[in-house]
Amino acid sequence: MSLNNRLYMILFPNTALVGSQLPPDDFGRHFISGSSKYYSGKLIFAEIDAAYRHEYFNIDDALKDMTHADGRPKSTKYISTYRVLEHIEFSAILSLYITTPEGFTLPLVQGSYEATHQSGLIRIFGEIAPVSMMVLSDYNFRDFSKFITNPKGHVGAPKMFYTQIDLDIDEFLADFEANPLMQPPIPDIHPSVLRESVLDLRKYVDKHTKGLSLSNPLGKISFRHLRHGFMFASQEENKFYPLPAPKDIEKLHFRFWKTM
Repeated sequence: MSLNNRLYMILFPNTALVGSQLPPDDFGRHFISGSSKYYSGKLIFAEIDAAYRHEYFNIDDALKDMTHADGRPKSTKYISTYRVLEHIEFSAILSLYITTPEGFTLPLVQGSYEATHQSGLIRIFGEIAPVSMMVLSDYNFRDFSKFITNPKGHVGAPKMFYTQIDLDIDEFLADFEANPLMQPPIPDIHPSVLRESVLDLRKYVDKHTKGLSLSNPLGKISFRHLRHGFMFASQEENKFYPLPAPKDIEKLHFRFWKTM
């Protein structure tokens, strides 16, 4: 059987460029349950054009030997784990894939970003790679990219991959007022911390962002609770991968929908 060498960029739970001879569904399933390296949780990865080359990566040498002696395909061969996204051209990124802890994978295709935004609305962003943080901001989903990739800024990186958490801030504040002992709407972030951060951001008109957490609890958040989708961002360009509507996921990818 003829096997094709593939390139995958893992974005969560860590960042890496790997070679593999597995197709995306099998790769996601292997990473979750088939690898000898223990991992239990979500996986987000992108397929990279197999012809892509960059002097930063030693891709050709890594892909020379991608088959086991008995003919089995190699599942993962790590090429780089440092500054990976920074050295990947957005044009080389093909489909994006998100995998549940049960090993079911949903493919996402690039789309146009056409959402309209209410000015001044406070949102929660989950930075995924190469920085992993939760950030409160009144920037909209697209404008946040300019802030987080600003070369003159003190946070962020030249290229970023992030998403937005779907949480109505005003509704949260009302719920907290009625029940200060409520469960955290976002794992690992105490409701009182979230409330004080929102009030602090609203207090200063020239302040547009506030850090919420030094880690991204994406692994504990259902894919159902993400808004819009995922964004690759730099100062020069963006590449957006929208999340399909839940009813469409249920219809076409029922096992993923059931566990997402």
